[in-house]
Amino acid sequence: MPLSDTAARNAKPKDRPFKLADEKGLYLLIKTAGKYWRFDYRYEGKRRTLALGVYPEVSLKAARETRDVARKQLAAGIDPGGSRKAAKAARRGEDPSSFEVIAREWIEKRRKAWTPGHTAKVIRFFEQDAFPWIGKRAVTDILAPELLTMLRRIESRGANEIAHRVKQNCGRVFHYAIATGRAERNPIADLLGALEPLTVKHHAAITEPRAVGALLRAIEGYQGSFVAQCALRLAPLVFVRPGELRSAEWAEFDLDGGEWRIPAERMKMRSQHIVPLSTQALTILRELHALTGTGRYVFPGVRTNMRPMSENTVNAALRRLGYTKDEMTGHGFRSLASTLLNEQGWHRDAIERQLAHAERDAVRAAYNYAEHLPQRRKMMQSWADYIDALCCGGNVVAIRA
Repeated sequence: MPLSDTAARNAKPKDRPFKLADEKGLYLLIKTAGKYWRFDYRYEGKRRTLALGVYPEVSLKAARETRDVARKQLAAGIDPGGSRKAAKAARRGEDPSSFEVIAREWIEKRRKAWTPGHTAKVIRFFEQDAFPWIGKRAVTDILAPELLTMLRRIESRGANEIAHRVKQNCGRVFHYAIATGRAERNPIADLLGALEPLTVKHHAAITEPRAVGALLRAIEGYQGSFVAQCALRLAPLVFVRPGELRSAEWAEFDLDGGEWRIPAERMKMRSQHIVPLSTQALTILRELHALTGTGRYVFPGVRTNMRPMSENTVNAALRRLGYTKDEMTGHGFRSLASTLLNEQGWHRDAIERQLAHAERDAVRAAYNYAEHLPQRRKMMQSWADYIDALCCGGNVVAIRA
């Protein structure tokens, strides 16, 4: 039962400290010296506690709001306690020239332009592969050989792509340090060509029509959870990014209007994305709505409906169906659709817009998305009809747009 303000106000200290529980990890710790808000959470498998202030200076409402912010950080993979410590260090001016303080300051400046998932990934890379080696060092003292040693540690475990990403983000931190007057040059510039070349890996995808039909039939026969099966069935019909699919919220859908509007903050390119829904997609969503429609997420997690399903759910389901990571991935549904729609002759702009790709030149960027929307609606229904026929095992020749 949630804590009331009256109960918090009337609580009296006892011989030993005790707790008055609210909900979602929040509680009021009663001691002889006062009443203290605390939030218990788990991060990387360890139990941690965050202090949220003293009652009544911090009200019950304010404590809940702070707890909710911390829960959002956890959902994005960020440790709220670690984030607070770094912010306090920066505010106190504690070694303001250290790489870690400047890096965390730069991350906070960029947070609004990034998705929560990307923010969490950048922080994780820094915390695992940069801060332990150069975090406490003043940016002016860090030289190229020291950075190269750090990056080659990452390479040595076979994480070549991560090494390049850490190098890139370190370079951005040094640029930020220069812009804020705490450094004069960027030592990352001296590492040009020092790392092993990055081999671009494309997401595995099935694109041969008969094989696509076999995949769709396997999905129809999936024996796992109904929620996971619905995600598998919907993925080829909407071909959004896996993170956009698994985090879908019912509030984003207009089932009567046949439209899914994904808000800008959940999109990689930070602009709202419209997904026209075919009759087949609407059928799946209405079936699922009967099960999960009372909650926030279309595809809630197994353990709690307060969070979306795991990022590994779709890929794990594909493995269960017998498809290896070199044959098909959750991201591969985008490549599948892109390849076949281009082969069918649909307008490239309509395909690219539906994939929510960034525009690569000024002419395409100036194209009003609304001008593509009628064609995209037609394309999405035609596509759904086409893969329906593939699923039935027919020798399908799509009508060229």
